[in-house]
Amino acid sequence: MDTEALDRLAEERVDHRFKGLPPGARGLLVGELAAQRRNLFDADGGFTTPLLVLSAERLAHNLALMEAYTTRHGLAFAPHGKTSMAPQLFRRQIEHGAWGITLAVPHQVHVAREFGVQRIFLANELVDASALRWLAGELAADPGFRFVCYVDSVRGVELMDAALAGAVRPVDVVVELGAGEQARTGVRTAADARAVAEAVGRARALRLVGVAGYEAQVPGADPRRVRAWLDQLVALAVGFDRDGLFEGAEEIVVSAGGSEWFDVVAEVFAEIPALSRPVLKLLRSGAYVSHDDVHYRELTPFNRVPEEGALEPAFRLWAQVVSRPSATEAFVNAGKRDVSYDLDLPVARVVRRDGAEQPAAGIEVTALSDQHLWLRTGADADLRVGDWIGFGLSHPCTVFEKWQLIPVAEADGTVVDYIRTYF
Repeated sequence: MDTEALDRLAEERVDHRFKGLPPGARGLLVGELAAQRRNLFDADGGFTTPLLVLSAERLAHNLALMEAYTTRHGLAFAPHGKTSMAPQLFRRQIEHGAWGITLAVPHQVHVAREFGVQRIFLANELVDASALRWLAGELAADPGFRFVCYVDSVRGVELMDAALAGAVRPVDVVVELGAGEQARTGVRTAADARAVAEAVGRARALRLVGVAGYEAQVPGADPRRVRAWLDQLVALAVGFDRDGLFEGAEEIVVSAGGSEWFDVVAEVFAEIPALSRPVLKLLRSGAYVSHDDVHYRELTPFNRVPEEGALEPAFRLWAQVVSRPSATEAFVNAGKRDVSYDLDLPVARVVRRDGAEQPAAGIEVTALSDQHLWLRTGADADLRVGDWIGFGLSHPCTVFEKWQLIPVAEADGTVVDYIRTYF
């Protein structure tokens, strides 16, 4: 990655764009603020609520765990960058052995290239002519840049080839296999997949290098159904290779793997037979980097294979009680502008008062307004106006997007870094 571009993030000024940071820090460079190692909870630190924080220790643990897991199972790893859109985390993921970064739309590719990401897997078909022309320029200017994207229609192949006319380097593509009739994108049948692959073979500006898909879209997904779909994906690669459709490819890409079924992906990919070229077995899970307290905590494959380790939720949202109108009600100063709410409500974990923390007993989030969480409190809830509550969150993808600059804090509250996001 581009070290100079990443270093320049520390030269950004702290100002009104960044929620929760100390008002007295405005005008400082981000790097200067980080060097001060302020504490989240000290009055002198000056942090205000609501405030999203990443745990330094849990972030490091999750990065190391997935590096060990993919190495142990012989998998290449391109974590989905749309989760965080944080180049500093991209760098740490690559430092922890990632082959590259997966992305979803052209803007995200622009961000990754701005910070020097050299290998990008676009988990989408790209038919925007202006984006394709920009991509052709990037490939021409940088011989070390590797880019792979989906194709799932003959029409899409034709549009791509037309937009890329005259390109110096071909764009590498993989045929996306859909996960079923009610799934999202991707070809629905083996015959459709072959028609798309053959269309790529006729194109002048594209090169077929593999097959891919997203197994979490399998209807009624369970280990048996996911394995059956993955077997179809591998069979496509074997058939294409047998019939010479990967001509010109240096390696054959077989890619799958969200954050819910990567254990089954690892099992099936371990059984891929020898092909005419080396096989890049590419996993794309992204939510692991922060994990969460509800959705992925319940669905992570590590629940099925506990001997492989366990991810840890790295997010905490701190908010302050601003109203306690009755013994059964309380309201805090965070809401839809600050937390995810597309899958699950936040979960109260701890209450902080006068420098001490206690479990958030008897406190339940029941609803969200734009700027308030609604809390129902039981008889065992010790809660007062002014208390800070630490919440666990669900679905990292819709947490990161609400914060442009996120403190990274050690267990005692000392802030050691700030993560910049680009959504």
